[in-house]
Amino acid sequence: MIKQPRRPRTAELPAYQKIQRALLKQIESGALNPGDPIGSERELAKRFGVSLMTSRHALSALEREGFVVRRAGAGTFVAPPRIHFNKLVSFTEHMRSRGFVARSRLLSTTTATDDEIAARLSIPPGSPIFKFDRLRFAADEPFAFETCCLSEVQFPGIQDRPFDRKSLFDVLEHDYAVKLAYADEEVDASSAEGRTAELLKVPRGAPLLRLRQILYSTAGQVIAYSIGLYRSDRHSLVIRRFR
Repeated sequence: MIKQPRRPRTAELPAYQKIQRALLKQIESGALNPGDPIGSERELAKRFGVSLMTSRHALSALEREGFVVRRAGAGTFVAPPRIHFNKLVSFTEHMRSRGFVARSRLLSTTTATDDEIAARLSIPPGSPIFKFDRLRFAADEPFAFETCCLSEVQFPGIQDRPFDRKSLFDVLEHDYAVKLAYADEEVDASSAEGRTAELLKVPRGAPLLRLRQILYSTAGQVIAYSIGLYRSDRHSLVIRRFR
């Protein structure tokens, strides 16, 4: 029998990690919400019976992980939510896993030909491509602007699907019996300009994460191609590397 590694009990944790756990529990339960004050290093030290250096270490670790934000002269506050890209899930599923209610605003739909996109979709040049733009929200705040492209031949009637109410993954899996497997993604830096800045409610020139994704089925068939512009203050890319 394989013996599972024993998880450390709270009593065995370093003091700074006990502070982190206590604060994270309050954040996750909703006892502390974005913008709420955490308390000063001195207040936390007194509350948990630790040194000032230990409470400072706990807050620094939470800040690095994006859970709190420090404002000079004001104190430490619960940070706005950040979404971590580390699993192939739909935007709706991702938001739900983080405790947010997601919604979409369908901005436009078109059918056209585009040889560059056709190549990415691995379909013949000149094939009709359905393209739709959506603004993605979480907690009633704009988080991302996405453009999705699919083959109309491969997915007849796709243009009639309610993408303002349903996720792309749901439509593919339930309406077309597609079994999604993996995605190839390219991530680079971009900036918010013109209409994108207005839609995402960020200043012009604000940094964005641009993610270009090709979605594949379990049969290795290309299913969809999308480009997403994500607010860098609300998203981070999580990478695990092996040697």
